[in-house]
Amino acid sequence: MLSNKKCKISNLKGVDIVLGTNEKFNLIKYVKNLRKNKIPEIYSCETSEIKNFFSSYSLDERTRSFLKIQDGCNYKCTYCTIPMARGKSRNDSIKNIVKTAEEISKKGKKEIVLTGVNIGDFGRSTNENFLNLIKELDKIEKIERFRISSIEPNLLSDEIIDFVGISKKFVPHFHIPLQSGINRILKLMKRPYNVEFFENRIKKIKNIMPDAFIGVDVIVGFPSETEDDFQKSIALLKSLDISDLHIFSYSQRENTKAILMKDQILKKVINERSKILRKLAEEKKNFFYKKNEGKFKKVLFESRNIENKIIGFTDNYLKVATKFDENLINKIFKLKIENLYGQIFLLK
Repeated sequence: MLSNKKCKISNLKGVDIVLGTNEKFNLIKYVKNLRKNKIPEIYSCETSEIKNFFSSYSLDERTRSFLKIQDGCNYKCTYCTIPMARGKSRNDSIKNIVKTAEEISKKGKKEIVLTGVNIGDFGRSTNENFLNLIKELDKIEKIERFRISSIEPNLLSDEIIDFVGISKKFVPHFHIPLQSGINRILKLMKRPYNVEFFENRIKKIKNIMPDAFIGVDVIVGFPSETEDDFQKSIALLKSLDISDLHIFSYSQRENTKAILMKDQILKKVINERSKILRKLAEEKKNFFYKKNEGKFKKVLFESRNIENKIIGFTDNYLKVATKFDENLINKIFKLKIENLYGQIFLLK
């Protein structure tokens, strides 16, 4: 990994060239002009030099495309190395993103997932904002669905939630990092919100979109997390009307402030707490599925053939399967979702 002061990797035997994040998309150009030197050539090592944004999208799935709209992060979370590796927040323009989304639509994709490192921070390099972006994307006729990937709770404004609630294209699916259910620890993490604010975001979403899928990130075992803290976090998560949990075991990272903090938690304790939260995650997801059983939902079927079954997902991210039929691929049908088996609806 590249340091902030110099490129340590250049000291390794056999290294001829070192490229930073700002130049990695120009790899072919550098390889073509590569010269064998005694001293490695070094280009754009410092993250402070990263200014360019490189747009990209996926085409490996027949029904869905992941569209990168933003990169980098300006936050200073004490456990995270992303800003050191990816640089400051930057983005493409709304005009270019709409053009790319239209290009994706011509390839037959029905759904686009908006991705980035901190997508709610969209607009820093173009003096635009995320709300205006999704309003413009909502006008694209040939894309049936837009899905928002992980978005910070403090950047998920009332206006964004309200718009998704009335949109016919942006689906009721949110992924929101909480990281800790304890305000003291959120401060230590340097997270820009508190528990009460997070609770408000969940309530706001559910008041407008009762069937919305909400996934939540939680870090287990952050330094100084006591057993009492952990139990209070569990109580909070149980009380929230959420659909799933993504559990991350805290791990020490070089060049972070958290690694220097007192009261580091034993790995054994972290593993035990992770198991408890994974069980709660299963309970939350099972409850969400059961709550939606018997409802009519729009299902977009994918191309995968699994044991003669075709898989699809509802707008609020419920997994559905039925007998494989090529005529269903990349099409949306409004269906009654029933016959729940674990965490999948097996339609007849």
